[in-house]
Amino acid sequence: MLIKIHRSYRNVVAICDNNLIGKKFEDGKKQLDVRESFYKGQEVELDELKRIMILQIKEDSTFNIIGKESIRTAIETGIISEEQVRKVANIPFALTLI
Repeated sequence: MLIKIHRSYRNVVAICDNNLIGKKFEDGKKQLDVRESFYKGQEVELDELKRIMILQIKEDSTFNIIGKESIRTAIETGIISEEQVRKVANIPFALTLI
């Protein structure tokens, strides 16, 4: 999975599955654009991703999460719940402000 932290007054943490980078998904009027400039960051293993996510929760970060693996990991770490997950063209995503 990939993680990129955009540092600002509040960090924005972009997390996505590797295989989704650079792709665009559409479903009627809904669209997901997995831009490299926003999502392509450091490739990390599962344990490292969880560690970073937990640290970013403590930093009061905003999270943008796309992809089955990334969503599952965010649910496991308590960043999001199943109810917060939406889909576009069967691709799960969640946006949250902790």
